Amino acid sequence: MQLSPGERSLLAYFPSDNAAEAAAKELKKAGYDTVQVDRVSRYGETHDAEINNALMGRAETITGLTLYSAGTDNLVDNDKRVLLGADPSVSGYGDRNYGIAGGRSFLVTVVTSDDMADRAEEIIKKNGGTI
Repeated sequence: MQLSPGERSLLAYFPSDNAAEAAAKELKKAGYDTVQVDRVSRYGETHDAEINNALMGRAETITGLTLYSAGTDNLVDNDKRVLLGADPSVSGYGDRNYGIAGGRSFLVTVVTSDDMADRAEEIIKKNGGTI
């Protein structure tokens, strides 16, 4: 996406999807048209709620639940699943505070005009975001 003259994008990071969604909802309510929420992962994959849904009894892999990794069901190649499963954020062993849990892995992007950027930043910070 290329911004028009007088526009800017703000990238804000949040510790939870609830906080990110709340900020996005408030930004949209305030009149910002282009607002997007994304999950940032070191593995470049996204959560697949159909395959990895613990509440529905469909949790096929630990990596699907902890790393939000779509495509890591029992049909994916074993080498990839073993490497993902060895990540400290999955196993619980390793560095303290390692991994995505408790980090800022949810990204809210908002496109705004220069004159409305300060208000967007206020909304983001109020909802726990970091720019």
